[in-house]
Amino acid sequence: MTFTDTLRALAAALPLAAVSLPALADIKDFEFRLVQSEVRQGNGVIVAVQLVDKRSGKPIPDAVIFTRRIDMAPDGMETMASPIEAMPSAEPGTYRFKTNLTMAGGWRLSLGAKLQGETGTLENKLILKAVP
Repeated sequence: MTFTDTLRALAAALPLAAVSLPALADIKDFEFRLVQSEVRQGNGVIVAVQLVDKRSGKPIPDAVIFTRRIDMAPDGMETMASPIEAMPSAEPGTYRFKTNLTMAGGWRLSLGAKLQGETGTLENKLILKAVP
């Protein structure tokens, strides 16, 4: 093999090598987004969020959500919290929670999660509105 042939072979292999390298991501490259920012006030309300890669907009499945809290901090009532429970979801990257939104107004959903293959903890606080 000549020197020129070796250079051609290396040049042809470079795109393949780049494709096989994992993308370097930071936990800050991911976020939870509300599926709906307004929901009906009441008991047994379903609040859905999507976990996305901010760089591509693609949903991220299989996160382990270990912290979840919902309270009325946006309306100055942080101590007014409601129980919140994880529910199954059929869509990859979408996470659903059942809660009681006992009053109309602003509610804050706080989530903490670990993502497959990523280091660090993702923490987001999302504001939604309960309407009568």
